[in-house]
Parts: sequence; C-alpha cells; structure tokens
Amino acid sequence: MMDDQRVWDFEGGLWHASEDRYHERVDAECVMALSHEPYLVHGQDAIDAVSGTPAWDEVEFSDKTISRPEEGLIVVGYRVEAAKGETRFHAACTSVYRRRAHEDWTVVQHAQVVLPAATKG
Repeated sequence: MMDDQRVWDFEGGLWHASEDRYHERVDAECVMALSHEPYLVHGQDAIDAVSGTPAWDEVEFSDKTISRPEEGLIVVGYRVEAAKGETRFHAACTSVYRRRAHEDWTVVQHAQVVLPAATKG
C-alpha cells in the first residue's frame, strides 16, 4: 500500500513532471476534466492533453484529503497553487490512482476546477 507521504509525492511529482513522466503515469483508460479546451478527455486523448503541460517550478497543496475505498484504489482531493515564471495556476483537484502491479500505480481520473487566485482553503 502507498502511504500518505508517497501519495503526495506521487501527485506532486506529476506537477513537476516531464512529458515522459506523464506518459508513464497517465493510464490508457484515464478520464480527465481539465480547465482548458477540450475540457473532457479520455484514453489517449487524456495522455495527449497533458503533453506540453509545464513542469511547474513551484507547487503547493492545501486542504489535502486521501480516501482508499478499496484495495488498489486511491482517491485524492486538494487545492493547488502552481507557478512557472509569471504564470500562476490555482485549482481544486481530484485524482484517482489504481494499482496495476506491486508499486505500479497509474492515474485513471483527474479533474481540475480553476479557482480565483485569492481563494484560500
């Protein structure tokens, strides 16, 4: 089982990730609701949608929550503040991971709701 620190390290790693890391960790069956066109994507389109996403220089999570509804399934929710240069991003997010094999986890769902910059949890 992935302990809480490893869960947050995994999620944070995706915000700092290279494109290759996304391709490794976004499941072929992933469904994403994003803050930009085309907004709702699935499968290869979800993998393609994260291509070109900046590896953020600064990422801070707050209001973190973790649920483990069954073995091999982890659900996280949090607020994120991310920055790269002058670009700032504030959102409420959820992600769902499934375990494919021992120590092999992939993202099967991710959603983002953009928040005003002044919104704090």
